[in-house]
Amino acid sequence: MDYQKISEIMKALSHPTRLQIVEYLAEGEKCVKDIWEELDIPQPTASQHINVLKNAGVICYKKEGVRTCYRIKDERVVKILNILKEEEK
Repeated sequence: MDYQKISEIMKALSHPTRLQIVEYLAEGEKCVKDIWEELDIPQPTASQHINVLKNAGVICYKKEGVRTCYRIKDERVVKILNILKEEEK
């Protein structure tokens, strides 16, 4: 078990906005503009949080012309989020 990698993932998930991004991307691939508009946050803020998630290996991206679209790379984070949401009920 790679505790260092797991720690990086958990650290990346430790912010409410990043959790919202993960939840939104769990619905499917989204472009960065979709993310900041959906979460009603400034574009630079969205980009900062996206970079944290990307660097931790939680999400990945692809370029479509001038558009950058993101998707979940590590599906375990969606499972973690779903487990935590279940515990809230």
